[in-house]
Amino acid sequence: MRDRLSVVVGDITKLEVDAIVNAANEQLLRGGGVDGAIHRAAGPELQEECRKIGGCPTGEARITRGYRLPARYVIHTVGPVWHGGNKGEADLLAACYRNSILLANAHGLSSMGFPAISTGIYGYPADEAAAIAVRATMDALPEPGASPDKVIFCCFSEESAAHHRAALDAILQ
Repeated sequence: MRDRLSVVVGDITKLEVDAIVNAANEQLLRGGGVDGAIHRAAGPELQEECRKIGGCPTGEARITRGYRLPARYVIHTVGPVWHGGNKGEADLLAACYRNSILLANAHGLSSMGFPAISTGIYGYPADEAAAIAVRATMDALPEPGASPDKVIFCCFSEESAAHHRAALDAILQ
């Protein structure tokens, strides 16, 4: 599994993969954080395509073209806002990863990059989010040879990357 999953610190808008995942809002309108960075890098065409989609409920995912990004596609998923952990946040966050992988598989995409969904302004504790991200991704990945075959957790900070590496190590040991 280590050959299929990796953790990097970097700018997700620079990843050369088939699709990057956007931590979007339910309206799919350009927001802040990762969402704003992806929209800026992709150009105004991304916002126009998102408007036509008409939104995305929390836990679900939608796909658009990547426009000016190195990635051919953007998979938009809406993570949960943290309310203390008793309002189904873990299930919704896991669904973000599962549904994104299902979309990548349906479109025959071999590689994809995830940000740390919900850990910014949505306030999800980074260590818990990383554990959910890694477990949900591992559970959702198809058999080797099927798509996607390579998943990168692209973290904005070394601290976030450390949480993802620890989660990956804990599951693989």
